[in-house]
Amino acid sequence: MKPFLTLALLCLHFLTSFAQKATSCLIKTSLGDIRIEVYPDKAPITVTNFLNYVDHQLYDGTNFFRVCTLKNEQERKVKIEVIQGGEVPETKQFKSIKLETTKQSGLKHQDGTLSMARDLPNSATSSFFICIGNQTELDYAGKRNPDGLGFAAFGKVTNGMKVVHKILSQKDKDQYLINPIMIYSIRRLD
Repeated sequence: MKPFLTLALLCLHFLTSFAQKATSCLIKTSLGDIRIEVYPDKAPITVTNFLNYVDHQLYDGTNFFRVCTLKNEQERKVKIEVIQGGEVPETKQFKSIKLETTKQSGLKHQDGTLSMARDLPNSATSSFFICIGNQTELDYAGKRNPDGLGFAAFGKVTNGMKVVHKILSQKDKDQYLINPIMIYSIRRLD
């Protein structure tokens, strides 16, 4: 029995040593810093895409440009609260990625969740959003997107939700910020 236990412990150590850890990043904005972590073990395609933009410094000089609030969502049947940013010019965007649904990743759109913005399935490029409060209608089988596939959650805010709320409270016209909030940079911390 002892050799079996030793072998099992060695296998467990081997497997955990190759598991991908969360990667921490810092989003520096004109209203303050937001610290995030992303989960390559749960959403590898989406995280690789996001970090590709980070590593090429393509988020530098972009902004948070859209807010969905309970007030400006009054006319919508399915209401959400998110801030959206990171729209890289089309000429600098990488190829769109395959949609990793929350059914696949096991991640949910909860308070502070990072997720990729999209229109059609497999159309996400650089733009991402951060959830304010739990947004279950953005998960797989949710009703926010008519196709029912939801959005690709891939990380969460670990520090800086006060900044997220400040961005959410800025004046908007038809959900677009009158004065977009500058993203100075997004950098890995690990």
